[in-house]
Amino acid sequence: MAEVVLDNVTKVYPGDIVAVRGVNLLIRDKELIVLVGPSGCGKSTTLRMVAGLEEITEGTIRIGDRIVNDVPPRDRDIAMVFQNYALYPHMTVYKNMAFGLKLRGYPKAEIQQRVQDAARILGIEDLLDRKPKALSGGQRQRVAVGRAIVRKPKAFLLDEPLSNLDAKLRVEMRAELSKLHRRLETTMIYVTHDQVEAMTLGDRIVVLNDGMIQQVAEPLEVYDRPRNRFVAGFIGTPPMNFMEGSLASQDGAILFDTGRFRLALPAWMKPGVQGHVGRKVTFGVRPEDLTDLSPGQKGPLNTTIPVKVNVVEPLGDEMVVYFSTGQQDIIGKVASHRRLKVNDELDVLLNMDRVHLFDVDTGENISLEGRPKAQ
Repeated sequence: MAEVVLDNVTKVYPGDIVAVRGVNLLIRDKELIVLVGPSGCGKSTTLRMVAGLEEITEGTIRIGDRIVNDVPPRDRDIAMVFQNYALYPHMTVYKNMAFGLKLRGYPKAEIQQRVQDAARILGIEDLLDRKPKALSGGQRQRVAVGRAIVRKPKAFLLDEPLSNLDAKLRVEMRAELSKLHRRLETTMIYVTHDQVEAMTLGDRIVVLNDGMIQQVAEPLEVYDRPRNRFVAGFIGTPPMNFMEGSLASQDGAILFDTGRFRLALPAWMKPGVQGHVGRKVTFGVRPEDLTDLSPGQKGPLNTTIPVKVNVVEPLGDEMVVYFSTGQQDIIGKVASHRRLKVNDELDVLLNMDRVHLFDVDTGENISLEGRPKAQ
């Protein structure tokens, strides 16, 4: 068990292709941290540099008290779990899990004890005599994790280990991995493009884009206080709605003005955004922070938007509804009992304490100052 430190780590491929740009990150001892971002953002490259499978162009990586830039992968005392399981098809589960220990010259009795212990933790004791072809996808993934556990490494590196599983099994395996981390109390670095996995698994999550870290924080902090427009749009399902407009001042209040409707910003937001009055900004609101009003019902002044229903997607206990504001489409989550239909016209009420404002040029969130904590 050890902390992992990346200090100004950069990876440049031939042709001046920059995959990772000056990443600085402290992964604490016993922490489960998740690297998340879209395809090509540099998350897997970062993990592979920690593992020693990719050379570092610039910077240093430290595992525990040792800089490992020039240390071969086999000597870094880490274990990696891949997306494709990478099991030996001709070996039994037992032999797959024991193989790495055998290569390192561990005594037979210790190998047997470690394999049995890992199998018990993962609930695969009755599978030890089977070969991979006789296992389900979830069972193969458990074996791959078990092969890493027996090593008792300083850190586990997991590269999209659940992406080949079906939706139901992914949910089950997420819970199992979370329980496993608590039981083993070891450092884990987990890579995924799935923000639901990131939110549910990580002690902290690292959002990357274009090879750079956009934000590092606990999951709910990233969700409630996104640092910039990219993070706000990437984290959340369905994604945050964005609308373009400008800020105006009226009777001491600040309003977001699209030209078709105005929305009054809460008083706590004024100190952070008053310097942007008269300038264009991007307004963001999450689908769950929209409330559909009954026909004829009106909310407080400058807190509602007139909309028309374009598409309704029933999900059981709720519906995802695509509304048109006359200028652009926005998405809302509403209770299924509302029975909204295509072409319905109504107003939606915004929870103005939950909205965000972003600088048009930099994308930075300018509405974090004074923001109340989520209830």
